[in-house]
Amino acid sequence: MTAKISIIGAGMTGSTSAAWLAEREIADLVLMDVVEGMPQGKALDLLEAMPVLGKDVAVVGSNDYAATKGSDIVVITAGIPRKPGMSREDLLTTNAEIVGKATRESLKYSPEAIFVVLTNPLDTMAYLTMKAGKLPPQRVVGQAGILDSARMRAFVAMELGISVENVACYVLGGHGDEMVPLTRHSNVAGIPLNEILPPDRLAAIVERTRKGGGEIISLLKTGSAYYAPAAAIAQMTEAILKDKHLIVPAAAYMQGEYGLKDMF
Repeated sequence: MTAKISIIGAGMTGSTSAAWLAEREIADLVLMDVVEGMPQGKALDLLEAMPVLGKDVAVVGSNDYAATKGSDIVVITAGIPRKPGMSREDLLTTNAEIVGKATRESLKYSPEAIFVVLTNPLDTMAYLTMKAGKLPPQRVVGQAGILDSARMRAFVAMELGISVENVACYVLGGHGDEMVPLTRHSNVAGIPLNEILPPDRLAAIVERTRKGGGEIISLLKTGSAYYAPAAAIAQMTEAILKDKHLIVPAAAYMQGEYGLKDMF
């Protein structure tokens, strides 16, 4: 039976996630949003791209959670985006209400689904999803580390003038200023970064990685990043559906690991 992924929130990140996922041809897709006509229009547009891409993926847009019935994975991107000068935490009150409702409504129709959360502030929203849905920790994951690691890889490649494929970087911790880029465990073709880059340049890359989302917001002025976050969502959901045993940095519930408890 064909797998099913429902994306709650058909804004730029949600719809771009659907596009990346459609290209991977791993599941039928549902775009769900409260704005009438928007998910239907975007789903139709994406469906009409399938013949050009040579893919056979069903794409449905809806304002009714019933359309998400039987989803294997529910991706939550719904919420207000950051604007210039805002921190992720500034979104907390509004997005908490949106994510809580999205979780409860999705579970009515997909009680066994795995939830992948992207809405900011990411770590808090992942925790809220688990609590609102009374879900076991293994069924909720936040997408942050893949994106942050990808940004760091891109910045290293830009600095050295090399292919991003030669760069391996890992960023752990929260999705914000408290993220922890693991410079000692990042490398270029197996050579540690601190053996290639001087300390000041490496520190600049770390700082740019931490501010990566804000940099894009300040340039766009009317929105936030969506291509890279959506690509990260596609990688994570494919790894889950295919049970690839892929090791990726992610927001996961801590139950005593590293001395941390009851937090993402």
